[in-house]
Amino acid sequence: MARHAHEPAFAVTESPTRCAWATTALNIAYHDAEWGVPVHDDRTLFEFLILEGAQAGLSWETILKKRDRYREAFDGFDPERVARFTPARLRRLLEDPGIVRNRLKIESAVRNAKALLAVQDEMGSFDAYVWRFVDGAPIVGQFRQQTDVPAKTAASDALSVDLRRRGFNFVGSTICYAFMQAVGLANDHLLSCYRRAELGAAPKRRALRPRR
Repeated sequence: MARHAHEPAFAVTESPTRCAWATTALNIAYHDAEWGVPVHDDRTLFEFLILEGAQAGLSWETILKKRDRYREAFDGFDPERVARFTPARLRRLLEDPGIVRNRLKIESAVRNAKALLAVQDEMGSFDAYVWRFVDGAPIVGQFRQQTDVPAKTAASDALSVDLRRRGFNFVGSTICYAFMQAVGLANDHLLSCYRRAELGAAPKRRALRPRR
């Protein structure tokens, strides 16, 4: 059937509205598929804890570009294996251009793996431990603009303090809140973002007051 002259040659599909920070191909893919999705797998939680610590002082885009190599270098983020990394293994990691070659950050992955195993022994899983800080359900933000989203909250303060008490490092409150957002303890998709509704827009509990 012939196309009428006034009809467009192709259908125009509008892009969905996303959070303002999702602007590159990598960030958009991560935003759409992972950011804010509740995670209950200990290995994935460990991955995000290490990656968020590695990101300190850098862009998340940088970490996403290195993520596949991180998974190879850190044995799929298996905490039992990472906890056994030897000084020789750490020296090799310091020479690996595929990851962030920061000695303190690399050493912290081993330290945090050991601390996570201790949490598992005490509570059964790291999942059970971290979700206690939000009473088992995501805190849903009510933010219209990206500048409204806090860098940390009372919940991330509490998580940071307790993680440090348990021997973790690179777990300041800002890093902890980025971790919470990444693994779905906090749903901070903007009110206008299409993913907010997909993840469930109704708050499960009253949001805690942001810390500036």
